[in-house]
Amino acid sequence: MAPRIDRKLAAILAADVVGYSRLVGDDEAGTIARLKARRKEFIEPLIAEYHGRVVKLMGDGALVEFASAVDAVECAVAIQKSVVEREATEPEDRRIAFRIGINIGDIIVEDADIYGDGVNVAARLEGLAEPGGICVSRNVYNQVKNKLDVGFEPMGEHRVKNIAEPISVYRVDLDAPGRAPRRRRVRAQRRWQAVAAAGVLILAAGAVAWYALGPQQSSPPIVAAAAVASSDQKPALPLPDKPSIAVLPFENLSDDPGRERLADGMVEDVIADLSRYRELFVIARNSSFVYKGKPHDVRQVGRELGVKYVLEGSVQGDGRRIRITVQLIDATTGAHVWSERYDRPLEEFFAVRDEVTATIAATLGSSGGRIEASEIGGVHRKKPGSLQAYDYTLLSTYHRRRHTKEDNVKALDFARKAVELDPASAHAHLEMAWAYYVEVDFAWNLPWREAMDGWREAAHKSVALDPSDAMAHVCLGRYYSYINDFDRQRAELEKALQLEPNNPDVLINAGRDLSWLEPPGRAVGLVERAFRLNPHPPASYYIHAKHPFYYARQFEKAIAVIKAKGDQPHGGDLNVLAMSYAQLGRDADARRAATLSKQLEPDWSAERELGETREFAPAAAANRALFLDGWRKAGLQVCATAEQLAKYPSIKRLPECEAERVRS
Repeated sequence: MAPRIDRKLAAILAADVVGYSRLVGDDEAGTIARLKARRKEFIEPLIAEYHGRVVKLMGDGALVEFASAVDAVECAVAIQKSVVEREATEPEDRRIAFRIGINIGDIIVEDADIYGDGVNVAARLEGLAEPGGICVSRNVYNQVKNKLDVGFEPMGEHRVKNIAEPISVYRVDLDAPGRAPRRRRVRAQRRWQAVAAAGVLILAAGAVAWYALGPQQSSPPIVAAAAVASSDQKPALPLPDKPSIAVLPFENLSDDPGRERLADGMVEDVIADLSRYRELFVIARNSSFVYKGKPHDVRQVGRELGVKYVLEGSVQGDGRRIRITVQLIDATTGAHVWSERYDRPLEEFFAVRDEVTATIAATLGSSGGRIEASEIGGVHRKKPGSLQAYDYTLLSTYHRRRHTKEDNVKALDFARKAVELDPASAHAHLEMAWAYYVEVDFAWNLPWREAMDGWREAAHKSVALDPSDAMAHVCLGRYYSYINDFDRQRAELEKALQLEPNNPDVLINAGRDLSWLEPPGRAVGLVERAFRLNPHPPASYYIHAKHPFYYARQFEKAIAVIKAKGDQPHGGDLNVLAMSYAQLGRDADARRAATLSKQLEPDWSAERELGETREFAPAAAANRALFLDGWRKAGLQVCATAEQLAKYPSIKRLPECEAERVRS
């Protein structure tokens, strides 16, 4: 029989120091000394006076139990008013202030610690409070509304992170008329004395990180870099030899779906910017977003993604202001490293993004890596000039990634709108370029020449506007591959790898494209590193990985990545699958894959692939020979027929096929 879990109902109060990191950064010794003095002067005496028990005392906070919800609210009001009084003589930008949230809930008691939703809700309520303010749940409001002379203002229902049901929130009006909280005429008890009924006061910037850890949820299989094959297991990945981080999706605490895009866009931007630091190991967006909307334990996230640090955050606000809360956690221990809350005008969104990135980079650099100051100053991509244009760009990205004929029309439309509003946005031009590339590859909505021209123009514009964006160089390099300009293609790929050597999207695309430029050794290394940085990759990673493995004669891995893609293989997948089976002597499997490929694309041939879309550079002659060898062994059509040549006049005729046609 499992041991009984010790539970109890408690009134819970959570608080943190507003802008603690900034205060300490400006004056570490002075801030810490003043906070200690405030604790000794009135915070600890008030906790004792209202029958509190300190569970933990930390550098910038404490964990305390109270006898009841009334005690917790009275103590909170007394603390907030005392803080305002004592800090009044300090300069405004140096004043210490707290946010406080109070809840009543069931908690689990384990040794000297407590856990559970009761604690989590209190921590989330604290995040909704204004600096110097107090927020309480409906349960607390019902308990204290007729017992205290303070006002309460309903704030409606809020959905908060890791809590299934929305919570009703009330703001305590500290300025409402009425008497101050009553002071107890009791002898101050020792701070560590236990009490029968409990509540909790958390005065720590790291409170949420310690107590808001939800149950583990299942996630898609991790693809191990060494084997690059799917697995139903989620083993712990080894930590890299450099500071490593996963940036999880920020939670949208607003009702506005536009804030959801803003939150996701900020996370993607932070990931992209952090990837530019050569001395950081940054998990890709796709793997981070596996955890979107799901309760998670950061320690398990760290094990599954193979990182030491995890960044969490939230975004909320109205049409004028935005509040962004971020916290960096050591995933190996669950300990809090750094947190900050930014309350800014909406137009300062991009400044906050850059500040978060620089702070994380500097923090991780001091934790084992060495990040040069010059990199910190120059890493950020250019700021968009318009939030509306930025939103259109995010919408373009969203529809392009859905990869349907209809969605690509919308992707192009939103990209054009973004460019119209902000012609200097490199990001918007890049999204337009990628959407045109999709049209070139699939011929869904536009003539091939129109799509090629649009791709060229948008890619060149993106690189010109922001030469530091590695994916813009990848996109332009891909264009050059389609016109067989090998020198320019290589130059763009090398520039992308130089700019963002830790960006897995850059690595996987470079690995794919280098397969047509050089022997496969380096391409395979780039692909395997991309999978390590992105353990939960999108289908495109498997599509791109098959060629480097095939040309490296790692045919089993080529087969594995095609199968790991998970959806119906397209003609290109089936061709490489058939070729890999043929090279392994699995003729029956090769014939089945080749037959299905012919059914899907009856007019496709090796000549059309090499003569219509791309060719191999002279340095990759061995790759080209292996391509044609596998194509023939698999029984796929090598040379186009006379009818096919007439049907597809853009095909450049291959010398070996011309000779074969002469012979026949």
